[in-house]
Amino acid sequence: MSTLEVLPLEIIDKTVGQPVWIVLQSNREFTGTLVGFDDFVNVIVEDALEIVGGPNLEDVPVMQHKGRMLLSGNSIAMLVPGGKRA
Repeated sequence: MSTLEVLPLEIIDKTVGQPVWIVLQSNREFTGTLVGFDDFVNVIVEDALEIVGGPNLEDVPVMQHKGRMLLSGNSIAMLVPGGKRA
C-alpha cells in the first residue's frame, strides 16, 4: 500500500467528534455530530437533525432527535464529513 492511499475507516475515524451528513438508502437524511462507529460502519450520531431537500437544495428540518441515535451501516448510502450538503 502506498503512502497516498487512504482507507475509508481512517476518514470516518478522523471525523469522530465532528459534524456529518448521512444519507440512507431510503433517501432519509441526517446531520449531527459523529460520536462513534464500528467495523460495519454502524454509526452513533448525537443531536441528529432529520432533513428533507427543499427548493434549491435548501435544508428543511423534519425532526430533531435529542441524545444519541444509532444508524445501521447496512442502510447508509453516503456519509459526508462536515455535515452540510455540497
